[in-house]
Amino acid sequence: MASITVRNLDDGLKRRLRIRAAENERSMEQEVREILRTVLAEDSTPSQNLGTALHSLFAPFGGVELDLPPRTPMREPPAFD
Repeated sequence: MASITVRNLDDGLKRRLRIRAAENERSMEQEVREILRTVLAEDSTPSQNLGTALHSLFAPFGGVELDLPPRTPMREPPAFD
């Protein structure tokens, strides 16, 4: 099994962890393991990509037709002589 050390832990956070561990009748170390196990067990992969998410968000409002400006030829690039 691997082990890690957490440095610079805020005193308030450590106190809350100690209280939570005591409420659950666990050591602080056991409580941290359980917190990590619970959080990392959650599925964090997005269910859809950004484009699909935006489309599903705004689809109920309907769409709009935009008039596209006519294409014109490209202008000549500047000469740096």
